[in-house]
Amino acid sequence: MLKGIPSILSPELLKVLCEMGHSDRIVIGDGNFPAESMGKDAIVIRCDGHGVPELLDAILQVMPLDTYVEKPMNLMEVMPGDPVETPIWDTYKEIVAKHDKRGAACVGNIERFQFYEEAKKAYAIIATGESAVYANVMLQKGVVIN
Repeated sequence: MLKGIPSILSPELLKVLCEMGHSDRIVIGDGNFPAESMGKDAIVIRCDGHGVPELLDAILQVMPLDTYVEKPMNLMEVMPGDPVETPIWDTYKEIVAKHDKRGAACVGNIERFQFYEEAKKAYAIIATGESAVYANVMLQKGVVIN
């Protein structure tokens, strides 16, 4: 056990976050996200039973977002005509505001199929049990400055 590390961050996930370098990306996928097929060239970490918000909050406690890009955090856009509501996005924006001074301004959207293409290039994908739809998040790691 370690002090100051959120307990939701497993040793495997901590190792991956540590291995990631500046501009590497990690996806936190909802329960419907095809983590295994998208992650054929990535490290897939199972976090079944956990939701995206608590993982996002824990990760942002130990990993900075990239300050060299305008939108280092991206959400999967809702498909045109899909009547789905995405209140979880407001939760994400509150979480990022706690950890990055840019707040919601650093959050962007990526069209669904482009999100999948970008996810295939991610360093890692976290598979969660999140039941909200369109709850996928892609984070781009920044530089750690002490």
